[in-house]
Amino acid sequence: MRSSKLVLLAVAASCLAVLAAAMYLQLVEQMLPCPLCVLQRYAFLGIGLFALLAAVLPEKGRRVAAGLSFASALAGIGVAGKHLYVLANPQLSCGIDPLETGLNKIFLSVWWPDFFRADGLCDTPYEPILGLSIPGWAMVWFLICAVATASVMLQRKRSSIFGDRR
Repeated sequence: MRSSKLVLLAVAASCLAVLAAAMYLQLVEQMLPCPLCVLQRYAFLGIGLFALLAAVLPEKGRRVAAGLSFASALAGIGVAGKHLYVLANPQLSCGIDPLETGLNKIFLSVWWPDFFRADGLCDTPYEPILGLSIPGWAMVWFLICAVATASVMLQRKRSSIFGDRR
């Protein structure tokens, strides 16, 4: 039980670190987020919040919240995959489209536009960071979070002669 809480807290901390890195890239390095970047931010926010919730809930609630965190990670994997596909095929840019308009009307983008407003283009070729593009790194972290939350969600109680344990 204690190890699953530590895993969930580590997932939440990693999501916070990824979101902080996104803010750094946007505000300091002047890399504007595109609609797919903003959707990935929402996915990381969902993973982190559900992981925190799972860390404080009892076992049954923990599995449900970890499942929601896992679902957020799967959604992030899908969006990051689409973003990588757009980068590989620049003629498919998401550009200024209804997705951007809709995303920029969600209450979080109105409340915190510096973080959740989509102003960039999906096919902008930014320099790779340690050999991977930004959506490539997002995919790596989504996969790590998915594996970690799935392990918590699927963890079973183990029995011994001394009673139930985790």
